[in-house]
Amino acid sequence: MTRPTLLSVNNYYYKRGGAEGVFLSHNKLFEGAGGTVVPFSMQHPENMASAWDSYFVDELEYGAGYSLVQKAWRVPKTIYSLEAQKKITRLLDECAPDICHAHNIYHHISPSILGVLHKRKIPTVVTLHDLKLACPAYKMLAPDGICERCKGGRQFNVVKQKCIKDSRLLSSIVYIESKLHSLLRTYERYVDRFVVPSQFYIEKFAEWGISRERMVYIPNFSEFEPESQETPGKLVTYFGRLGHEKGIATLIRAAALAGVAIRIIGTGPDDEEFKSLATQLDAQVEFCGYLSGPALKEKLRLSKAVVLPSEWYENAPLSILEAYSLEIPVLGADIGGIPEMIREGLTGATFASADPQQLAEKLVWINDMDAKNCHAMGVAGRTLLEQDFTRSKYLSRILALYAELGVDVRALDQTVAGNGFG
Repeated sequence: MTRPTLLSVNNYYYKRGGAEGVFLSHNKLFEGAGGTVVPFSMQHPENMASAWDSYFVDELEYGAGYSLVQKAWRVPKTIYSLEAQKKITRLLDECAPDICHAHNIYHHISPSILGVLHKRKIPTVVTLHDLKLACPAYKMLAPDGICERCKGGRQFNVVKQKCIKDSRLLSSIVYIESKLHSLLRTYERYVDRFVVPSQFYIEKFAEWGISRERMVYIPNFSEFEPESQETPGKLVTYFGRLGHEKGIATLIRAAALAGVAIRIIGTGPDDEEFKSLATQLDAQVEFCGYLSGPALKEKLRLSKAVVLPSEWYENAPLSILEAYSLEIPVLGADIGGIPEMIREGLTGATFASADPQQLAEKLVWINDMDAKNCHAMGVAGRTLLEQDFTRSKYLSRILALYAELGVDVRALDQTVAGNGFG
């Protein structure tokens, strides 16, 4: 019995962020089950090694030091890459994938490859890690807060609001790209199913006109191995990107109001501003910078709770699952997919997004909680994780979807991820 081949597509072939983490873990699970993975990505100095990287598209980074002429030359590739079409055609001539699963392909690879896959009769799945299919700027977030102005085909608002890096030029490029693929019905014609990690995103995309029948709810899973947390730590910890949409300023204000010490792990474009705010408010904030792997886990083990003060429509934050795997309760803003991952009073608590007073109350609540009750909440979080957010459940759901699209998955070992966390 022939084992299936997966064409796995993503802009980057290294762990750059949450989407890349899911992409790489997905590949690892499929290979672990006995399948073959053929990656298609963009050339990048930090990429992992691959026997297929000669087919990757050339590097395209608008943050790089290109001249104005060089940037202008790259614009068409951002909107509709003919290079990606040619290279994936060559790749398909070399291998014969049974299915394609794409993750983030906007701007670097571009959706131009989807039509090629359709012509080859290769079923195609796309995981929606963000809101790009509805919002040209990914986040439904404008300078004045949550924004759905582009709804109903009014994508020009992305230019009007200068949503991309406060630049009318970059926002115009994104507008043209989104409008073109909307007119071509690229995703509607060429994508068989959309994998969506949160129920909130399914509802939001449905509001914006994407058929529910084409969306499949498959939640993410934690890469952390489970560890018991017999004695809870002392500080509430945030870990992730340091950007305004993450609600870091609100968290610092809440910490000052509550008189509670917090820990912030990560870097981002606004970290110096946040450090200045903490000093100004005399808030007890420990800034740890970027941490990963064992160093990150060690800091998390010293945490009494993890907090997500987000102020945009989060999808399904992996940080919640990572906290649960270490038996740490979670405080989360009531926005996006966060509330559906928290059982109120059982695995943590929610608070009104962008409300420092409500968050301060939750910080005091968790800070004053005795070790026994705090540990019980952490254990409940781990139980929730084991019920619905494991490698084995993710793999079985993915393979069921592939089988529905005509892929013969019988030769794969669907138990390879093991029980519990895998």
